[in-house]
Amino acid sequence: MDPNKKRVDSLFPDEVLERVLSLITTHKDRSSISLVSKSWYNAERWSRRHVFIGNCYSVSPQIVAKRFPNIRSVTIKGKPRFSDFNLVPDDWGADVFPWLSVFATVYPFLEELRLKRMVVSDESLEFLATKFVGFRNLSLMSCDGFSTDGLKAVATHCKNLTELDIQENGIEDLGGHWLSCFPESLTSLEILNFASLNSEVSFDALEKLVSRCKSLRVLKVNRNISLDQLQKLLLHAPQLMELGTGTFMQELVSGPLTELKNAFSNCKNLLTLSGLWDATPLYLPVIYPACARLTFLNLSYATLRSVELANLLAHCKSLRRLWLLDTVGDKGLEAVGSCCPLLEELRVFPADPFDEEMNLGVTEVGFISVSRGCPKLHYTLYFCRQMTNSAVVAVAQNCPDFTHFRLCIMTPGQPDYITKEPMDEGFGAIVKTCTKIQRLAVSGLLTDRTFEYIGKYAKNLETLSVAFAGSSDLGMEYVLGCPKLRKLEIRDCPFGNAALLSGLMKYESMRSLWMSACNVTMNGCRVLAKQRPMLNVEVIKDEESDDSQAHKVYVYRTVAGPRRDAPPFVLTL
Repeated sequence: MDPNKKRVDSLFPDEVLERVLSLITTHKDRSSISLVSKSWYNAERWSRRHVFIGNCYSVSPQIVAKRFPNIRSVTIKGKPRFSDFNLVPDDWGADVFPWLSVFATVYPFLEELRLKRMVVSDESLEFLATKFVGFRNLSLMSCDGFSTDGLKAVATHCKNLTELDIQENGIEDLGGHWLSCFPESLTSLEILNFASLNSEVSFDALEKLVSRCKSLRVLKVNRNISLDQLQKLLLHAPQLMELGTGTFMQELVSGPLTELKNAFSNCKNLLTLSGLWDATPLYLPVIYPACARLTFLNLSYATLRSVELANLLAHCKSLRRLWLLDTVGDKGLEAVGSCCPLLEELRVFPADPFDEEMNLGVTEVGFISVSRGCPKLHYTLYFCRQMTNSAVVAVAQNCPDFTHFRLCIMTPGQPDYITKEPMDEGFGAIVKTCTKIQRLAVSGLLTDRTFEYIGKYAKNLETLSVAFAGSSDLGMEYVLGCPKLRKLEIRDCPFGNAALLSGLMKYESMRSLWMSACNVTMNGCRVLAKQRPMLNVEVIKDEESDDSQAHKVYVYRTVAGPRRDAPPFVLTL
């Protein structure tokens, strides 16, 4: 044994070491600590309270339970991200129940569960609510398989619930009766988000719940909550830090606007505002009193025009994060650049991604305006219909601290619309200038030169998304040279077996690889699976696909071996 390592171990009794390690919360740091020595491994093992599982098939619940005996909080991600674009069949897998059945035995005191892209049945939610008596926090994001009956079980049985966060799920909405199932004794709720549900809920039950939960700091309601009702909720909960409103339609207000405006004025702690469905210029001013303190404004459900946005942003001088629809146009983005000097994150979504009219939406002009006025910008998701290399170069120069850059030119294969050249130099400027880039999504007409730039300069890149791009296998070979690459997502690219097999030495250090509609064959996948047995190489077969072609390939590292719940159309090689 290294004598220095022995001295480090002997400095701390186990109890002290476990206490010190309990103060370290990031899973990356804790994983690194466990590699120092056997005693540090054991101390980290016993002191760990939260576990993050980035792929539900990379490890089994039994292995997790054996490794970490004292877990109180679990985060699990399931289906590949491209399931958001309907590229993964509904019955692909990622059922949470096998995890819950193991946890019920080894973690009876589980308090928190956060799931993303998992299949969650009503039976699973009832099992969760009844088997874990101290359960407190539930967050479901982009999950499916359950209905509001499952939420009813959670509301009924979780007596100490502090968080119920339901976001963007494929839920069967059977009505709003679930909200009436919280017991009258429940006063612990701190986070309640049901913004993505459609049904009307009992406002009387909601008002009583909000009024008795004095520690409520996050409330996001659905669009069925009127402004009159919102005013009443704010009177009961002026302590809110995050608010998601209902509809902002004119005909749903009966009292004077000053009362609603005063209600917002009394929310002295409000930092995040979202919702604002159907917002109109007449009613937007009611939120102005709360805008000076806002750090996050989510307008992705509000079809505002440029003038309306400019008037609103004039009151929002502290914004760090802003989400918009492209209805604001370039003029609206000019207002962002003028009014939001502290902005760090900007997302611009298409109001209608299938509208081909080029005179709508945002362009390179608005992108440049934001970059000039917001030098601290380091995260962007930007949907547009046209872009130029010179604009992307300018954005990179104005905002060199980008860590997340996702530019989505919505027409596949679209070149620089002025020069008609590929967008290679624009994305090349991003990876050359923005050396902190961790996540990158590229689009437009791209040759292998873009990927050569990425492989050469993107030293901190962890996640790369590619669609309708590249010239040959070399493109993929280049990006596999990124030293920190963890997730690679590719669709509709000309990459074949040579590109796939060029990553033989790389995939075991990555979390996953997704390839769909590329030129990969079953034989190529079999070679990969044979040479790298620690990887699961899965091929998702379509009814119309050629038996020799691997139309959808999902590759991921695992310590659990081939999964046992694969449906017939998923071939594990």
